[in-house]
Amino acid sequence: MTKQEKPLYTLIPLEDFKTVLGIDDREDKLARFCLVTASHTIEQYCKRRFLRKKHFEQIAFTGDLLLPLREYPVSKVQAVYVWGKGEILEPDFYQTIPDCGIELDIPFDISLSPALLRYRGLSAVKAVYWAGYPVGKVPADLASACLELASWNMNRYRGRRIGMTGNVRGSGRDGEHFEMSMPENVRSLLEPYRRKVI
Repeated sequence: MTKQEKPLYTLIPLEDFKTVLGIDDREDKLARFCLVTASHTIEQYCKRRFLRKKHFEQIAFTGDLLLPLREYPVSKVQAVYVWGKGEILEPDFYQTIPDCGIELDIPFDISLSPALLRYRGLSAVKAVYWAGYPVGKVPADLASACLELASWNMNRYRGRRIGMTGNVRGSGRDGEHFEMSMPENVRSLLEPYRRKVI
């Protein structure tokens, strides 16, 4: 009996990546590493998670009936609890805006019923919800960014001199330096997906 392999955390399937780059099984380990690294780098750069996952989030309640959820797009809210008391809120007392299940890459809110303003001691709610893209349904430009970055990393790890330029500020000896950890074309693809922090 073989141990079941843990799913790879990547925005594009391993086999697709190997096919595009013409990689065989001898470079499987490096391909996996580059894909996972690229996916995590993209999430870090965009300041958000992209793959579908269950989230447990505590949201402070200050009297505003619109509570923003951190991750998106939301596909399902499983439960909303009154924090501290552990009481589950019935779906009649909240809704999501926009409605769950849409494919738009925009933030979501939980809209609470005005009846909750009469609830004594309500200081926070806990939301349990699914958000992110299912494997194989990642938007094309986001998947392209992952492919580009993973390919770029693959070439770097193979020892090719990528991104060498001359006569630039902060350059090393002989005016050469390695370019930053993400190519400009990847940054351009990711711009619509970055979390806007005010």
